[in-house]
Amino acid sequence: MSAATPHAQNTITQSIAADMEAVNAVIRQRLHSEVSLVNQIAEYIISAGGKRIRPVLVLLLANAHGYRGTAHHELAAVVEFIHTATLLHDDVVDESSMRRGRQTANALFGNAASVLVGDFLYSRSFQMMVSLENMRIMQILSDATNVIAEGEVLQLLNMHDPDVSHERYLTVIRSKTAKLFEAAAELGALVAGASSAQVAAAGEYGRSLGTAFQLIDDVLDYAGDAAEIGKNVGDDLREGKPTLPLIYLMEHGTPEQRELVRSCIEQGDEQHFDAVLAAVTSSGALDYTRREAEAAARRATEAIASLPDSEYKQSLLQLCSFAVDRNH
Repeated sequence: MSAATPHAQNTITQSIAADMEAVNAVIRQRLHSEVSLVNQIAEYIISAGGKRIRPVLVLLLANAHGYRGTAHHELAAVVEFIHTATLLHDDVVDESSMRRGRQTANALFGNAASVLVGDFLYSRSFQMMVSLENMRIMQILSDATNVIAEGEVLQLLNMHDPDVSHERYLTVIRSKTAKLFEAAAELGALVAGASSAQVAAAGEYGRSLGTAFQLIDDVLDYAGDAAEIGKNVGDDLREGKPTLPLIYLMEHGTPEQRELVRSCIEQGDEQHFDAVLAAVTSSGALDYTRREAEAAARRATEAIASLPDSEYKQSLLQLCSFAVDRNH
């Protein structure tokens, strides 16, 4: 399966189409607030769509472990709310103007409203998880939200720092992106009554898959198409983010290339984007980053090797291909 085909993601979610409809119904119901601006902004950001990978993980892992209840719908909605809250806050911090092919909420409604509605989504997600009355679920989700917050702060510290190491950057990825993938996968297995070992394997799958997704995002920020990826190409450079392609170039590029990247990261300089793009391409930095993503996707595949064969397992395996083959 290649993500270049328009139906790649639909193929993955066919087996859980009814579940996704149920999750969307929960999202609509739980979004409601007596405050009209909360409804307006929350509806705007949720209706933008996106890949919904995190709730899909909850549903696929639950079904792969034979779950037949409905609590996974609520959990999938919780995970999507947490993710959406992080997007609202991210876009304010990054001063982003475009996401999923539309204006960001902060560009449309202002920073203050975006931050506060993000807070609403966080708190609503905790109301929902408490209603499930399962302490392990609350532990996984509360730990995940805390780690994500730490990852956000760590990324902030890394901004405009050209000396960020490979390992320090991977720590940001594991905290900021992969942690919610990990939690979503764990929750799906947990709600189905899986063993501790099976829940841990699901977590490894999610963590590795999330890492692969983020590394390909890093590649697409230089080699992608703005219309396809739904955001401005070169945003990472503009924000002074030392992502893996730039870190590789700092370690392996020519002195001239290293000086160019150092200056661009320190200044948040996108004026030299074309020169940086030529450097990350010719140096093999993008190829290297893609290979790292492929290695992470293989780890995800290996983590669920013991799952019994089913259409849900096949979708989980297809997700690993989608993570690295996609162009958006």
